Amino acid sequence: MEQATALFLGFIVLQRLGELVLARRNTTRLLAKGGVEVGQGHYPVMVLMHAAWVFCLVVFGHDRQVGHFWLGVFVVLQVLRVWILASLGPRWTTRIIVVDAPLVTRGPFRYFSHPNYMLVVAEIIAAPMVLGLTWVAVLFSMLNAAMLSWRIRVENRALAPLRARAGH
Repeated sequence: MEQATALFLGFIVLQRLGELVLARRNTTRLLAKGGVEVGQGHYPVMVLMHAAWVFCLVVFGHDRQVGHFWLGVFVVLQVLRVWILASLGPRWTTRIIVVDAPLVTRGPFRYFSHPNYMLVVAEIIAAPMVLGLTWVAVLFSMLNAAMLSWRIRVENRALAPLRARAGH
């Protein structure tokens, strides 16, 4: 395995594991403060899909060279990821947790309702393309589109009262 490929794949694996740890910590805190989880039924399916995506990157990409253009795209996406995480702070989680508090309207949330989902759509394309795995990008883009159509409907329904209260 080329060193750049190993570093890239290692980054993705560690990032995703780190996000699960952060999400679990934030979820626990939000629930302890009275937050309510919605859409639990689709969560295991979403986790399985993302785990399968990472698995495919590692298994089918371990012997590939890193494409510099797509790596650049991926790096820009990571800057956006940090902006999203910083904007949500302790409210960022991989689950849909509704808290009785005003919606976050800073950072990218000033411009978009679901910037994190937009980022994930782009990452699901860009990361496989870094390794020239077009079929992984296409397959998981389709699976992710189906997942997000379900998840965003659930989330929008759950957040509707907060948006109405805020006049959105």
